[in-house]
Amino acid sequence: MYHHVGKGLNVDPCPPVPVPDKLRVSFGSAVVLGLVRGRLDAEPTTIYLLTYRRGKCFANCGFCPQARRSGGRVDMLSRVTWPPFPTGEVVTRIGETFKEGKIRRVCIQALNYPPVFEELLSLIGRIRSQGCGVPISVCCQPVDRARIEKLREAGIDRIGVPLDAATEVLFDRVKGLSAGGPYVWEDQLQVLRDAVQVFGRGSVTTHLIVGLGESEKEMVQRIQWCVDAGIYPSLFSFTPIKGTALEGLPQPSLSQYRRIQIARHLIVHQKARYENMKFDEDDRLVGFSVSEDELKQIIRTGLPFLTSGCPGCNRPYYNERPGGPLYNFPRQPLPEEILEIEREVGL
Repeated sequence: MYHHVGKGLNVDPCPPVPVPDKLRVSFGSAVVLGLVRGRLDAEPTTIYLLTYRRGKCFANCGFCPQARRSGGRVDMLSRVTWPPFPTGEVVTRIGETFKEGKIRRVCIQALNYPPVFEELLSLIGRIRSQGCGVPISVCCQPVDRARIEKLREAGIDRIGVPLDAATEVLFDRVKGLSAGGPYVWEDQLQVLRDAVQVFGRGSVTTHLIVGLGESEKEMVQRIQWCVDAGIYPSLFSFTPIKGTALEGLPQPSLSQYRRIQIARHLIVHQKARYENMKFDEDDRLVGFSVSEDELKQIIRTGLPFLTSGCPGCNRPYYNERPGGPLYNFPRQPLPEEILEIEREVGL
């Protein structure tokens, strides 16, 4: 999920912090867990949790309704609602649902507030106590290496530290000091490098949001940097949310997003590199450095257009409404959808 949670803190001795009484659960996850009734066009294969507090996040990311100065709803992240539920009930249902084979992973999202790291450790321990072996990802603030190691020791198998923006200038403008936030570009990059050293190549995720004002060339270059550094880049489409600082910014076009999805797929699977791709005078991607036949073959698999995230993540309708258009597909695209994608990218 795209949001951030705060600058790293020093690891000081501190008493254990109990798990909060409540957790926020994405609506789709709540349906899968049986916490609420609802009809889903695509069921999430990961359970998405959000740490609970009464107020907003201490950070001030321009796209996020949880931002400190945002006028957005406190129960929203992107366009998804996250109602609160008793922690004990959520954790018990996770264990039962994983054993039934209905879910593949748990992803814990963390807001920025002082005891959040200790609460994360307690929550991870509580989920682990179920003994079901469900894989756990944490998407958290850029913490220091000692805390990264603590998260690893607590039993998670993946960590996410979102960059969101493709360039330093945009990062600062959207979520850094210029935006009234706590984040510093170089610090963020270093945390990602440290995380790779602790968790290993391919077990660290970052989020990149297409449509914050970057060029296609800048986004593809950042994707290549991530892959070279051993970081898995997960793509999101910018989604304007009422009450946020960026509510007036339009969503990127589908054709732009499709080109970036294809480039990402090629780079992640080592079929092409940024340096060999071609861009026009406006830095728009016009050549993928593979043959047209190979490109068509890859597009027709539908794989570049599926949700990109941790193993078992399909993140349904995070960037879009169920009625479409779909930017990230939570399931295999239909043949007619593949034909539309081919038209969108000019094939």
